[in-house]
Parts: sequence; C-alpha cells; structure tokens
Amino acid sequence: MALAAHSSALSPPSFRASHHSKPKLLNSRSNPPLIVSLPYYHHRHHKPLTISASVSVSNPEVRTGPDDLVASLLSKVTQTDGGVLLSTEEHEEVAAVVEELQEYCVNEPVKCPLIFGEWDVVYCSRPTSPGGGYRSALGRLFFKTKEMIQDVEVPNTVRNKVSLLLFGFMQAEVSLKGTLKALDDKWIQVVFEPPELKIGPILEFQYGGQSEVKLQITYIDDKIRLGKGSRGSLFVFQRRS
Repeated sequence: MALAAHSSALSPPSFRASHHSKPKLLNSRSNPPLIVSLPYYHHRHHKPLTISASVSVSNPEVRTGPDDLVASLLSKVTQTDGGVLLSTEEHEEVAAVVEELQEYCVNEPVKCPLIFGEWDVVYCSRPTSPGGGYRSALGRLFFKTKEMIQDVEVPNTVRNKVSLLLFGFMQAEVSLKGTLKALDDKWIQVVFEPPELKIGPILEFQYGGQSEVKLQITYIDDKIRLGKGSRGSLFVFQRRS
C-alpha cells in the first residue's frame, strides 16, 4: 500500500400560420428548452407573438468541477472492500473519474501540506497492492479486511495498517513503518521496514525484509488523495474525520 458534459443544442422548430388558418395546439414531448415564434395577424395590427416554454432538467452525470467529481468518485468506491467487489466495467468508470480529477491537481502536490494526516484506503485497482497476500483471492478466504489506514506524519514518516479478522472472529493486524522521500514535484518514494503481524492479544512478530514503493500523487484536497503506483495501480485515499 503506497501514498495512491455533454451538451447539445437543438434548433427550435419554427411554425408559420397564415391568417386563414386556425390556431393549432403545440405539444412538446422533449425536455430541452423550447422557444416557438408564431406570427399573429390582427385585422389592423401585425405584431409577432412569442411563446416561450422552458423545462429545467437536472442531469446527475454532468459534472462541472472537482467537488462534483470527488462526490462521484466516492460514491463509486465506498463499501466495495477497497475495490474488490467492483466489476471490470466499474473499475473503468473509477479510472475515468480519476483521470478527470488529475486536471485539477495542485502544482507540486508533493509539497502540499494536505498530504499529512490519517487516510482510509478506500480503493485500489489491484486488491493485493494494499495488504499484500492477505488481500489476495486466497488470503481473503481466511482474512476479512476491516479497514486499511495510512498515517502520514511530519516530516517524513508513513505508517500503514491493515486490520483483519482471521477466520471471521480473531483480531489481526499487519503494520508497516516507512520513510518518505520526494523524488520530484509529483513522485514520492517510501522505504518500509519489515512488516509486523499481530494475531490476538499475545502473538506478535516481524517477518520478511524491507520493501520499497514509488507513487505519483495525481490529486489532493482536504477530502481525498489520489495516487498512481509505478506499476499502474490506482489508489483512492479518503481523509479520516
């Protein structure tokens, strides 16, 4: 786990009626605003009569700024077990919103103080990126993920924690402590110490060796942070309240 409107314009129809024809009722079944001009002829005066009908249509798919995009993204990834429950098509929808949000990223996000704080890892395009083997298809048969948290502390400490339930009832936790280093204005590197595993109240040990990850920060605000790993994994972090 690492730091990771269509618009259409319709030309309004124009109807012309001579003074010999009877008025006709107009029935519009379309949603777009309709403006109809009817020349009205009087015996003495010839004044155009304008009839204006406007229908307001709210389209939830039209997003006009980062706030709307953030809300849309969170609605797609919340309660999905970090992305595990999403279909291929749904993953593509998430990736599309993430790509749109990149256009609103601040300059030099690595230097942005909003990086610091506690974050929930609410999505990853690859389930095993956060949590390793515990989040693999086999690992999920034995371990149920409760939460995945990342704490970025001043000045350069990163702590990752994955809380699990072994066999559905026994508390377990995998934690990592790492040191953050900025590679440029968007990319960071974190070198982690060997992971620590806790199972129940008495079993606790370290295993394995050091690990290293690189991540590009593609968007950040006071609510979410987006990242892209060196192997293409997409991450969505939500700030903890």
